[in-house]
Amino acid sequence: MKKKYIIDTSENKAFMKEIRDNLLQFGHQFPSPEGASYYLGDDGAPWKERNRETWITCRMAHVYSIGTLLGHEGSEKLTDAALKGLRGVLRDEKNGGWYAGVTSCGDIVPGKQCYAHAFVILASSSALLAGRDGAKELLDEALKTFEQYFWDDKNSLTFDTWNTEFTLLDDYRGINANMHTVEAFLAVADATGNQEYRARAGRIIDHVIGWALANQDRIPEHFTRDWKADLECNQDKPDDPFKPYGATPGHGIEWARLICQWACAAYGAENAGKYIESAERLYRRAIQDAWNADGAPGIVYTTDWSGRPVVHDRMHWTLAEAINTSAVLYRITSKSEYADDYAMFLQYLDEIVLDHEKGSWFHQLDEHNQLMGTVWPGKSDIYHALQATLIPYHPVDVSIAAAVCFGQNRKC
Repeated sequence: MKKKYIIDTSENKAFMKEIRDNLLQFGHQFPSPEGASYYLGDDGAPWKERNRETWITCRMAHVYSIGTLLGHEGSEKLTDAALKGLRGVLRDEKNGGWYAGVTSCGDIVPGKQCYAHAFVILASSSALLAGRDGAKELLDEALKTFEQYFWDDKNSLTFDTWNTEFTLLDDYRGINANMHTVEAFLAVADATGNQEYRARAGRIIDHVIGWALANQDRIPEHFTRDWKADLECNQDKPDDPFKPYGATPGHGIEWARLICQWACAAYGAENAGKYIESAERLYRRAIQDAWNADGAPGIVYTTDWSGRPVVHDRMHWTLAEAINTSAVLYRITSKSEYADDYAMFLQYLDEIVLDHEKGSWFHQLDEHNQLMGTVWPGKSDIYHALQATLIPYHPVDVSIAAAVCFGQNRKC
């Protein structure tokens, strides 16, 4: 095993920095004239014919806020461009909140998504830490909107989708939006000190752990309006990018990391035993089900409820989360199995998923690890990949933008 794959070696730290610097350089062409993020193609050039999505714009605001904190040249301007889009073309001045996106012709993409609004909170929290003008006002508005339309205090979960006018709430309830709400709430708590959001994140997490226990540590993704799991949702469209059928092992891995972050912040690692055990179960179930499940390395996109692969494609974000979570669990438990997994994932990244020619990571590979683009063509953004170069080397109990800020000895 090469030293550059082994956690805590100088070679691994240098490898991660190289990947990080290349990713930040790769994403420079994302801003449209009005600030909303273009979808990036294979070489980082914008695909201007695609919709400019709010959630992608938020992710770019987040990563270049981190870039600003790291001192990456040009990051301030890029962050401000994304914030311009969130304050302008993507914002619904009439009805409140943020559109799902705008088309290449400038028309709005209808609907108001919890998923996108959670990312507005994350983006503005990170921009606040980076000292960008207007970030606090944007965060205040995002939190107010989320409170009014998306936070279901009765159930301690989130609503998922409204119509554009915020007059009709869809019956669908989804766990993916709740996962990114946890991420956003933890970021708000770290950026502002408001611990109510950390408490809310914990309430969501308790639900998820309970649902996972009832399904052999596989997390249901889709629910009815009264929060009954719809285990057969999209069985006829199993590779849907946001509502795939079955269990999504990558989300089990991602939830494991967020549980660790929340529990260590709320209780301290020494007192968070039951939550760390839950995180370990989720992680191990996902890796057992999905890694090398069909004779080739990589994490399959989805499985059925017995753990058999359904969609065999490998998405880059699942690898990024596996890198993150194996490192976090190693930090907390000191168990060598997690360090071994980390090295295995880094080797797979270097040999197969990292695009050494054009930059960034290949976003979708088939079961033979050949490039494909049926779900995620091109390289839309750098959010998951960039975080995977940072989370392994920052405190586990702090959101990554805040951790970077504190690590740079800034007043955050």
